Amino acid sequence: MDSAQNSSIAPIVNRMMEASQKLSFHAQTESVCKLELPSRSSCLKIMQQLRSILFPGYFHLSEFSDEGMGFHVGAILDLIAINLREQIKRGFCFGCVDESTEKRCSERAESITRKFLERIPDVMLLLGQDVQAAYEGDPAAKSPGETILCYPGVFAITNHRIAHELYNLAVPVIPRIISEDAHSITGIDIHPGARIGRNFFIDHGTGVVIGETTIIGERVRIYQGVTLGAKSFPLDSQGNPIKGIDRHPIIEDDVIIYAGATILGRITIGKGSTIGGNVWLTESVPPESSISQGREPRSR
Repeated sequence: MDSAQNSSIAPIVNRMMEASQKLSFHAQTESVCKLELPSRSSCLKIMQQLRSILFPGYFHLSEFSDEGMGFHVGAILDLIAINLREQIKRGFCFGCVDESTEKRCSERAESITRKFLERIPDVMLLLGQDVQAAYEGDPAAKSPGETILCYPGVFAITNHRIAHELYNLAVPVIPRIISEDAHSITGIDIHPGARIGRNFFIDHGTGVVIGETTIIGERVRIYQGVTLGAKSFPLDSQGNPIKGIDRHPIIEDDVIIYAGATILGRITIGKGSTIGGNVWLTESVPPESSISQGREPRSR
């Protein structure tokens, strides 16, 4: 780069540095610990490692015998523990307001990592039921293994089950990194806070949106383009949306929601109901209802 080009770039660099200091989201204004931020690439690598042990034999461990599998699962868990602890610590330190809290961030990260690892066997069982629901719910599926390797819904719910555990442990940032990775790959957007019961199946999946305070029961099936969203956002005295309030639907057990349906607000879709394609719903419906576009709700 010649001196003339250097001299023309220098003023731009100076202006950018000045502008960055004025931004409310500038990283150095959000933490005084001065540690690195959580690493997106490290978090996604942890998720890849978790996927390999949640579905043993399907991702990177297929070459091991049953006898050797336990050893290698243990080795991967050790790596996950070390790396996850570091990322959780970074997440906590990113929000520190006092340098003296760095030690506390480390202690919290250690405790939370241990609690998270203890939940992994339960998550594994949940995912096994999701895989079975995908296999039984799609006549095109030739085996449960095919859904593990190929189905975007299984990929998305795997990320969600992990992100949700971290969300419940009040881990900052990392659950969103994990959920948004699934969103970018599959087109399925599930907030880590959404509570989803057993035997959940998203068929096709593209364009599905499930909001933060959504509650989904057991044996629920949804199709592409479904939105479980908020109807409106109550505002505070400053005109900003109030955070942390229940604003998304409750979907009870054994509900089927077909493609393109939009269900908004803190309403309840009763157990055993069927919501037809492209339906727009902002009011609760009783159990065993059948809702189709342009028709009044009816019980089956």
